[in-house]
Amino acid sequence: MRGRIPGICGALGMRGRIPGICGALGMRGRIPGICGALGMRGCIPALLGLALALASLLPTAGARRSQDLHCGACRALVDELEWEISQVDPRKTIQMGSFRINPDGSQSVVEVPYARSEAHLTELLERVCEKMKEYGERADPATHRKSYVRVVSHDGTRMDLSGVKFDGDVTSSLKFACESIAEEYEDELIEFLSHEAENVKDRLCSKRTDLCDHALHIPHDEL
Repeated sequence: MRGRIPGICGALGMRGRIPGICGALGMRGRIPGICGALGMRGCIPALLGLALALASLLPTAGARRSQDLHCGACRALVDELEWEISQVDPRKTIQMGSFRINPDGSQSVVEVPYARSEAHLTELLERVCEKMKEYGERADPATHRKSYVRVVSHDGTRMDLSGVKFDGDVTSSLKFACESIAEEYEDELIEFLSHEAENVKDRLCSKRTDLCDHALHIPHDEL
């Protein structure tokens, strides 16, 4: 009893001591159920193997969580950008300078549609990730993979929120991932969204950035 470790040996009692820990301190014993079944020689290796197996699962779960989060953030980001673009009056224009010089020495100025202009897209990228506070997390019951869905619709339509987790941790993580993607892939986002294109989410989030290849299982050459 003199060398017992309170959190381990004390909790297990005299009959539940761990050889190599409690035993090394001058006490006999084993963990009932595990050590008792394996014998004194097989106890510690079995415990170490179990601990290593459990520890190996943690990075995998963490990596999967990160992949799902960044894929979801990318797809939500594109959705929000496309929706914002659709709300702009198509008649709205913006003046842009040209490299052409007029005979009088003045520089030509041209007007282009504001929607999808570089100025418009740059402005959107600075604030669009605030929309992530309107998203929740849904886990697939079969695969346990995470996806991210709106909990508030753009037009007020009632949303199906069954199985959706919506809290500060989800929204802050999604917003942070969105901001990281918007910053890192700003040029690609502007390139894709500067003109109307189909399947922007798949082409950008999977083919160009690989953020969603793990989830979509779509080979590059099929996009």
